[in-house]
Amino acid sequence: MIYSMTAFARKQFKGDWGTAVWEIRSVNQRYLETYFRLPEQFRGLEVKLKEAFRKRLQRGKVECSLRFEAGGADESALCMNQDFAAQLIQNAQWVIEKAGSGTLNPLDILKWPGVMQAPEQDLDAITLELMTGFEETLNEFVESRAAEGANLAVFIEKRLAGIAEQAKKVRSFMPEVHAWQKARILKKFDDAKVDLDSTRVEQELVLLAQKSDVAEELDRLDSHIGESINVLKKGGAVGRRLDFMMQEFNREANTLGSKAINTDVTAAAVECKVLIEQMREQVQNIE
Repeated sequence: MIYSMTAFARKQFKGDWGTAVWEIRSVNQRYLETYFRLPEQFRGLEVKLKEAFRKRLQRGKVECSLRFEAGGADESALCMNQDFAAQLIQNAQWVIEKAGSGTLNPLDILKWPGVMQAPEQDLDAITLELMTGFEETLNEFVESRAAEGANLAVFIEKRLAGIAEQAKKVRSFMPEVHAWQKARILKKFDDAKVDLDSTRVEQELVLLAQKSDVAEELDRLDSHIGESINVLKKGGAVGRRLDFMMQEFNREANTLGSKAINTDVTAAAVECKVLIEQMREQVQNIE
């Protein structure tokens, strides 16, 4: 199986602690690069997240973000430290008695630090749930890359079949091309009223055939097609290998076009280059 470097995954999770949303997106990149946007209280997760990506991915520019909103059923509940409040009241009354004046405002007691407390959240438990959510999101993300990779494989295989068809056409053209070359050169000799012996004519035809012979290029195209199919079947991180194959394909197509002395062969060479360019663009997205 091959994987695309372009993918996206998003999952939302809820708990007593509130709501969290993981988002992972990636685009093509020569190496694996990871970027994170995390709430301050969860910055410590970055090392674990990097390691998780490193184990599952080979290439791509990956952006991972977490949105966290604390809440839940008890988000507005406040607890009073009654013992502490009682001590404050007792001490305040003692001060008033000693001062001989003044009043005690209950709101001042409530505002005193430590009297009213919000329930503390267990960050360790929340972190555990968040990492579980991240693993689920990462699995979905990898599945998305695999699905897109499968589509790319089908696309490339169709173009490889197209190149094979063009190579087959060129092979079928060659006997006709050679016959046309022979008739053309004999006609030129006849028009010029040049009397050449058959051996010299054969030598000229052999030299011309050698210059226009594309059998080697066609054989190499067939070899590259077979190798590319094997790479696709092997799967894994094959993007760099396929990119190299595209360069080899392009080299043979250019040579085929430069040797063409027939419009049909020229058209086949141009079609091959179009198919190769289409593959090359998609190969850039393969891991």
